[in-house]
Amino acid sequence: MIRLLLVDDELSVRRGLRMQLELEPDVAVVGEAGDGETAVRLAPELHPDVILMDIRMNGMDGIAATRALCQSCPGAAVVMLSLQDDRATRDLASHAGARAFVGKHEAATQLITTIRSVAPAV
Repeated sequence: MIRLLLVDDELSVRRGLRMQLELEPDVAVVGEAGDGETAVRLAPELHPDVILMDIRMNGMDGIAATRALCQSCPGAAVVMLSLQDDRATRDLASHAGARAFVGKHEAATQLITTIRSVAPAV
């Protein structure tokens, strides 16, 4: 089972993603966070395999949170999920330590495949 932490400042986005991901037999959403600070605090307690991270959030954004999570939870793979899908944003995500990037416009078709590709063998 892939343990997943959802991080997005929009509650409706988190709800939609949770509904979509809970249909997958090999994914368990173990927690949600509405900002980077909460994600950094929760991840060590929840032990996620994958952290699905929005980039643009109030307070600590997804880039800063990813940097922190790569230090505190090195076994968790961060997948960035963002409306901003350009080379500069992808490079920022990669340099912060994200293992993958999915544009929100392609989430319906690429998200679960990407999650499975970065998750540790279960």
